[in-house]
Amino acid sequence: MDKAAIERAKEHFGKLLENQMKRMERMKSQPDWIDYSKIKPVKIGILAGDGIGPIIAEDSKRVLESVLADEVKSGKVEIRDIEGLTIENRVKHNKAIPDDVLVEIKKYHVTLKGPTTTPRKGDPWPNIESCNVAVRKELDLFANVRPVRVPKQGINWIFFRENTEDMYALGSDGIEVDENIAIDFRLITAPGSDRICRLAFEHAKKNGRTRVTCVTKANVVKTTDGIFLENFYRIAKEYPGIEVDDWYIDIMTAKLVDEKRRRDFQVLVLPNLYGDILTDEAAEFQGGVGTAGSANIGKQYAMFEAIHGSAPRMVQEGRAQYADPASMIRAAAMMIGHIGYPVKSKNLEMALDVCGQYEKKVAITGRATGATGKAFTDYVMQTLRDPKLKEKWEACVRQ
Repeated sequence: MDKAAIERAKEHFGKLLENQMKRMERMKSQPDWIDYSKIKPVKIGILAGDGIGPIIAEDSKRVLESVLADEVKSGKVEIRDIEGLTIENRVKHNKAIPDDVLVEIKKYHVTLKGPTTTPRKGDPWPNIESCNVAVRKELDLFANVRPVRVPKQGINWIFFRENTEDMYALGSDGIEVDENIAIDFRLITAPGSDRICRLAFEHAKKNGRTRVTCVTKANVVKTTDGIFLENFYRIAKEYPGIEVDDWYIDIMTAKLVDEKRRRDFQVLVLPNLYGDILTDEAAEFQGGVGTAGSANIGKQYAMFEAIHGSAPRMVQEGRAQYADPASMIRAAAMMIGHIGYPVKSKNLEMALDVCGQYEKKVAITGRATGATGKAFTDYVMQTLRDPKLKEKWEACVRQ
């Protein structure tokens, strides 16, 4: 037995525990939710990312500037680019987010982010932390919110994924004890579980949803998932008019494809890793991860992003112009609603539904056999200007 290796592991774990206890104290002293109606201007930062990011970010920015043109002109909203969140610059500084970029990000109330490359073992890049995970931790964006809507199939789900804990919180802090043993750590806290579950119930209450479902694997992962599930049912008691249930992650992946059962689900709340997996599966019903947007919400900041990766292969093969911007444009729609313009948000979502799910007059294949992202964006903007957009959307849903 290598006692020195055991002592090193103990010291490593002790430091992790100390950092998380400090995090709990910061969480307790946080200010309350920001009120965008009292801010002028609301500052929006565009983080293009890398890979296909700059291409789809440019398309998304065009849509954003068009939809919010009146607000920008009147000084209610300001839209600016934030440079430097590329894999090359992050590697240069050996940080998930270079210090100067983080300073810039914190100057904006909300950000719209393109995909960024996360190195994995065997890649030519050093093993720096995921940029997404780092931003979420730095800004305490504890709620990852992903809606999936396919009206024709009766699907109207919204997922509340805890964003700052679970395996991802300590994903770069595992330890190789010796050549035979490697250990990663999983973090679930009562305050972290409380606030994500409470946000899910508040959404249900405010939006007329009648059911909230918790997804865990608490029968096997008894301690951490047990805390999450326990807090879910404790908070549920404060919302007596809302039906609650819980499912295990393995069977839930099956039930989402069950045509009879899946219509029952409305609001789903779940820990980080399960949420990452399940929302990618759910996005397939809507047309794939390239069509789904994502919100990362905290009390003082919010970041909205495409949920897919940076697709370096598309760039290497000269196909970046054929990347689908729909996911990032959907994220922009979510952001528009978040800062106080729900009608404009809804109209953009309807235009995306018409263009991506129903009419499909301009189809993206990711190759020269289909349209470019720019052409698809032009199609969305043209549809958005249609004075009969709502009637067109309703007719598509009824077909």
